[in-house]
Amino acid sequence: MEQLKHECGVAMIRLLKPLSYYEQKYGTWRYGLNKLYLMMEKQHNRGQEGAGVGCVNLNAPAGEEYMFREKAEGKDAITEIFKRISHPLADGSSPQTGEQPAFAGQLYMGHLRYSTTGKSGLQYVHPFLRRNNWRAKNLCLCGNFNMTNIDEVFSFLTAQGQSPRIYGDSYITLELMGHRLDREVERLFQKAQGQGLQGTDITDYIDNHVEMGNVLKTTMKHFDGGYVMCGLTGSGEMFAVRDPWGIRPAFWYQDDEVVVLASERPVIQTTFDLQAEDIKELKPGQSLIVRKSGEIVQQQIMPARQLSACSFERIYFSRGSDRDIYLERKRLGEQLTPAIMQAIDSDVAHTVFSYIPNTAEVAFHGMTDGVRRLNQEVRIEKVVWKDIKLRTFITEGNERNDLAAHVYDITYGSLVPYEDNLVIIDDSIVRGTTLRESIFKILDRLHPKKIVMVSSSPQIRYPDYYGIDMSRLEELCAFRAAIALIKDRGLEQVIAETYRACKTEPTTKNHVRAIYAPFTVEEINRKIVEMLRPDGMQAPIELVYQSIEGLHEACPNHPGDWYFTGHYPTNGGIRLCNGAFVNYVENVLNLQL
Repeated sequence: MEQLKHECGVAMIRLLKPLSYYEQKYGTWRYGLNKLYLMMEKQHNRGQEGAGVGCVNLNAPAGEEYMFREKAEGKDAITEIFKRISHPLADGSSPQTGEQPAFAGQLYMGHLRYSTTGKSGLQYVHPFLRRNNWRAKNLCLCGNFNMTNIDEVFSFLTAQGQSPRIYGDSYITLELMGHRLDREVERLFQKAQGQGLQGTDITDYIDNHVEMGNVLKTTMKHFDGGYVMCGLTGSGEMFAVRDPWGIRPAFWYQDDEVVVLASERPVIQTTFDLQAEDIKELKPGQSLIVRKSGEIVQQQIMPARQLSACSFERIYFSRGSDRDIYLERKRLGEQLTPAIMQAIDSDVAHTVFSYIPNTAEVAFHGMTDGVRRLNQEVRIEKVVWKDIKLRTFITEGNERNDLAAHVYDITYGSLVPYEDNLVIIDDSIVRGTTLRESIFKILDRLHPKKIVMVSSSPQIRYPDYYGIDMSRLEELCAFRAAIALIKDRGLEQVIAETYRACKTEPTTKNHVRAIYAPFTVEEINRKIVEMLRPDGMQAPIELVYQSIEGLHEACPNHPGDWYFTGHYPTNGGIRLCNGAFVNYVENVLNLQL
């Protein structure tokens, strides 16, 4: 319902055969480029703010370009990019000697971007490129990541004498990794000289012996955050590395023709016509490296930490066409059946079941399956329709809210007025703005006896700092409800004590959890309803949230739940959450405690 910007998407392809092989077998040397396009389009859900692609041509002679990059902004960025990089060899024939069109290569990398806590603009769209006259020192980098300790890394770089041009985790990561790549090349230069090599023989030795594992180990140890970092070097190294907590996802596949990697498994399945079992998941702290020779290396870059794979991937972000995600979302819906039955006093005969389009549909099927298993006949209607997107050029508050109220519409006559309950499920309730400004208002026009608003995820109580755009506590309706309850009950000392703890001990413990401690889930639910209920609404509302236990039962392999519990997997996440509370007290409540 409330669309969240979130972690980006990555796609990588390494062709293991000459371009002429793909021309002969598939009718075009653009085989890799076409597959990259498909993989990016299949992950369009992960980034509609911008996109970029990179390419390395291993066969380009000196004096000709061998490393290409193209970027664009906007929801149509993928289409725009691939139009630009179309070239005059329209018959698809293989490039000949002296005829090297752009993006004819063996290594391809694509990125889809959603900015979260960072800045927007074409200069912030991945991939980022670091140029050098030595092939092996050229680095093209992209990633699905958000680093929580960029201040510390920036200080580390500047203490070495470096001066990054832009302050941002993407550029700083590029500069740090580029610096370590320079050191790796210099190591090989000295080794080649020690073997008596000279001139281009030294260059060839370097290009064929780069150890990206050395570069990654000396780079990634400095970072705290959730990431899948991907890159290409001018000498032909391709790599991807996953954070040691496994927060962000990555999947890969290899055969004798290609090595591919993407943020989501079904993307690879669909693009290459594979089964789920054919595809491997990159493990926490692990890298996938494809060397210039085509040799594939899996290397543990950092020790794996306690698994904290993002549960929001399963609830909302990833494509529901993944076999396991589909079943997990159904279970999330089914597990809510007892609470829903209690909310409607088991009166299924006078209840209509529906969902908020479109990402809650699978959980809806699980919910209705759960009711059927109670030997109940289920009445299903498509009550809500999503019509339009709010046009952002409307900036005045009242006009904008009026437009927002019409983003959704209803099916009139879909229930019996004043007799039927309406149970309607969504995947999550984050800020509550769309409920207040649109959903509750239009549902009330149907005159239901009662509205039971169901969330297949638990209450979202804490910000995310690993790639999702919910970084401010005051935006979360559960947090606002808890603060309101504190004020209602005269417990303001809890705010003061939490503030002082966040100031004095910011990195070892999440003190914001104390804000919720005095209240039950049900008490917060009732306060959320009170705050989100529009003026003049007639139908009573009850909220039903997924439990933490239900979440982990449905998604046992993705225990990362910090948005719900406050248990951040890294010190950086704890520090930023405590800092967000300090900012809230000082800048929103305007208190100096």
